[in-house]
Amino acid sequence: MSNQNIRFTPVIAQGSARHLEMIEWRHHIHAHPELSFAEFKTAELVTRLLKEWGIEVSTQWAETGVVGRIKGLAGEGPTIALRADMDALPLTEKNTFAHKSCHEGKMHACGHDGHTTMLLGAARYLAEHPNFAGEVVLIFQPAEEGEGGARVMVNQGLFDQYPSDYVFGLHNWPGLAAGEIAVHDGPVMAGMDTFDIIIDGNGTHGAMPHMGTDPVVIAAQIITALQTIISRNISPLESGVISITQMEAGTAATIIPDTVTLRGTTRALDNESHQYLHKRMIDLVHGICEGYGATGRVIFGGTYPATVNSRAASRALETVAIGLLGDDKVHNKLAPSMGAEDFSFFLQAVPGCYFWIGNGPTEGTCSLHSPHYDFNDQILAIGASLWVSLIYQHGLVKKI
Repeated sequence: MSNQNIRFTPVIAQGSARHLEMIEWRHHIHAHPELSFAEFKTAELVTRLLKEWGIEVSTQWAETGVVGRIKGLAGEGPTIALRADMDALPLTEKNTFAHKSCHEGKMHACGHDGHTTMLLGAARYLAEHPNFAGEVVLIFQPAEEGEGGARVMVNQGLFDQYPSDYVFGLHNWPGLAAGEIAVHDGPVMAGMDTFDIIIDGNGTHGAMPHMGTDPVVIAAQIITALQTIISRNISPLESGVISITQMEAGTAATIIPDTVTLRGTTRALDNESHQYLHKRMIDLVHGICEGYGATGRVIFGGTYPATVNSRAASRALETVAIGLLGDDKVHNKLAPSMGAEDFSFFLQAVPGCYFWIGNGPTEGTCSLHSPHYDFNDQILAIGASLWVSLIYQHGLVKKI
């Protein structure tokens, strides 16, 4: 890879006044979590700070989203968009530290408070030191947690109003050493959807199963058959998941019901494989139901495409991260995750890169979506400095 030996100096030092200020912002956001499309106070804080720093701001993207723009003073250059998500989870926090959630049933258990803070830290520095070429677009996105806020922003014309050459996003990653970076050249997060399989049979007395068509038995056949899609229809070199997570049927132990509903999720690392999963599921459900004299329907919803990085953007990010952290702190061989991420909607509109920043061991802070989770304040300065270095070294995107 070219430019690998370029060294960059962190612009926000660990323990500095700026870092301590970022910790204060993060703790405030953590203590006041807001759910998807309701991040009103968080958006107010972001908007107020951006305006205080003289940054051009537009609001109410996807209800509560905030977008800022900073024009560099060093001449023409690309427009780079940076994204942070803002929403919390419907979860009751079990931590006891001073900045724990003030709102029962709401918690920043995925680190979006840290993501927002890192982008705020970078925004302030770039506004005060706009000696870069081109422009930077700051995307503070609502509703990442299963609600598709990114899709709404794209559909509202985000990249029509803010045309961008590349878009970058990050997520903290418990289990990866604090401040280390993982970059994927290609798929990084799976596409996902939810589904309902509705099996309509003919209910009858539990003692007289021959008098009806038992949808429970049919459901059992379908549950088993769906796993053959993964084991026998998908290449062993590709990744796919079909998980049945709910089964709804019946009202009494002595009654065979008319209908059974199965619910679950599918995952795949590329969109073609995901569509193939859908087709095979529909074929199997229809075929099995027909063979037993019942009818079956498959309804898909909540679909996110796979998160797939562009080669140029991932190589540029990797080069900047190596320059800031060193070769031993940047990883490009980690397996992708079968979790999903709505940053994929941004990547369908604009090429870019989504990467992970280590949050440290899972012990103590625990894993994502845990009621014991907390974002690691020590990586705030690293994330903000990485964003700034990327903007200052934007030419690497074009050179690689």
